[in-house]
Amino acid sequence: MTSRDGAVGRALSYFDSNGFRDRLGRLVAIPSTSQDGGHAADVQRYLVDAIAPWLERMGFAVEIHPNPAAGFGPILLAERLEGTDRPTVLTYGHGDTVRGLDDQWRGGLSPWRLTCEGERWYGRGSADNKGQHALNLSALEAVLAERGGVLGFNLKLVLETSEERGSTGLRDFVAEHAERLAADVLIASDGPRVMAEVPTVATGTRGTYHFELVVELRAGGVHSGHWGGLTTDPAVLLSHAIGCIIDQRGKILVRDWLPGASGSGTGQRGVPASVRAVLDGCPVGGGGEAASIDPDWGEPGLTAAEKIYGWNSFIVLAMLSGRPDNPVNAVAPNARAHCQIRYTVDSDPAGFEAALRRHLDAHDLGAVGIENAGVRMPASRTDPGHPWVRWTVASMERTLGKRVQVIPNSSGGLPGDVFVDYLGVPLVWIPHSYNGCRQHGPDEHLLTGPAREGLAAFAGLWWDLGEGGTP
Repeated sequence: MTSRDGAVGRALSYFDSNGFRDRLGRLVAIPSTSQDGGHAADVQRYLVDAIAPWLERMGFAVEIHPNPAAGFGPILLAERLEGTDRPTVLTYGHGDTVRGLDDQWRGGLSPWRLTCEGERWYGRGSADNKGQHALNLSALEAVLAERGGVLGFNLKLVLETSEERGSTGLRDFVAEHAERLAADVLIASDGPRVMAEVPTVATGTRGTYHFELVVELRAGGVHSGHWGGLTTDPAVLLSHAIGCIIDQRGKILVRDWLPGASGSGTGQRGVPASVRAVLDGCPVGGGGEAASIDPDWGEPGLTAAEKIYGWNSFIVLAMLSGRPDNPVNAVAPNARAHCQIRYTVDSDPAGFEAALRRHLDAHDLGAVGIENAGVRMPASRTDPGHPWVRWTVASMERTLGKRVQVIPNSSGGLPGDVFVDYLGVPLVWIPHSYNGCRQHGPDEHLLTGPAREGLAAFAGLWWDLGEGGTP
């Protein structure tokens, strides 16, 4: 007799026997970084040699398409169809990683070798995103084995390889293949849980908006003794510009950027009531030694969960004036800062640049220019009360025997908007990582506890999809 418990048991046995660890090790060993053109062949190899044969063994029809945007990585499309009368799920992942940063990992670790130390499995992509989509596919394999090669539903997979370059080309690809990719829901995994020990479902992601603040005053530096105190210092102007955008405790002062500001459609600045309700009691943490939550930083009056899942943040990603590594006695000719806004769907990014220009001018900072402003990845959100969200939570809680936290959007960015815009699917993101995983930096790792739970949860979820009674 086949059973749900049997499928979950198979998945857990695979994990506990180190089968998943070994599989992840083979995936991590392929240096498929999309941020280094020298690894373009490895990006292709990840799809052709590692993923496609695995999917074909599970009965998928697999195609690898060139990216619609020249110079960006290929996109894999796979389908496993059992009948038009059955539910159809679309899942997603990305096989590319950020740069390895080989020289920055601590002794004994390498980005392209999975190293297991207790509950931490180190390696580039272990958390973002190889480990996450590999968990979901391994769970699918367990369900197929338990059901004798039948799922009871249709599954489509998009696996891109340019996510770490802004998912360039994905929008055009989905638009071109929208009819083939039609589905009832998108269920996929990326990003962190709210805390390592708390299973999480996110129904969207915050967007990312970038711009540069630029002060260009003269052709070259001038002697600091002869000109200091007489000529304008661009670094000082830039510092004042940043200081008028955000105060010393992290409160955004450009209030037209905030959720509910004019044009966003919510009518009043603040966290929407529906978002506040779903975040009531939501824990936040798990940064480990990498970061800490500073309770006095950010918008006053908001909880930590509201700040990161229901509000916008302003970050200075980089700034430069002169040569910090080799300073000379000169007033620098220019200063520049690369800045980012993480924003929710309750804000209107179309007005961000104009709002900033008005704000700088009002503070007598007309000499500070704004360049290269625009959205890198749009925000997205499905109603946290959507039937597919409730169905997923019920399935996960049945498997794990513990409460699942729903959040209206994760804190980071993902291309969920593409699937909403062209396919109209509700978004269900089930992350398997945590905030302290060090993705995008040295010593990236996957925690075994959330990984094991994620594998079990997806085995139960894949099983339930074939049982009927879906939304």
